Amino acid sequence: MSVFDDTRPIFWQIAERIEGDILDGVLPEEGQVPSTNEIAAFYRINPATAAKGVNLLVDEGLLYKRRGIGMFVAPGARAIVLAKRRGQFYRQYVQPVAAEARKLGIGVAELTELLHRSAVEHEGTPAP
Repeated sequence: MSVFDDTRPIFWQIAERIEGDILDGVLPEEGQVPSTNEIAAFYRINPATAAKGVNLLVDEGLLYKRRGIGMFVAPGARAIVLAKRRGQFYRQYVQPVAAEARKLGIGVAELTELLHRSAVEHEGTPAP
């Protein structure tokens, strides 16, 4: 069984997993990131694929290289990932839900109540 989604390039998924670790605090700002060889060995993928995923994050300013030492999480990386993911969340989830709610005649107040109820059911407490 593969740990990757076969419908998307593995290097994107590697980048997303590193982003997730940055968001979760597993990889703190200024913290060292596993080497591309370590990533490749862990996931049993080609090191070039791992490097491509890491380099995506370098290009986005989330990681930087310390010559001879390795890759590190850039200052402000968590805020960048958070803003990026919030934008994706809005486009992938909020907009389609709002469009479907309009089709069903669900107004803003009712939609807000439905979201609140779902948050309580799944988390046990209302979302802030």
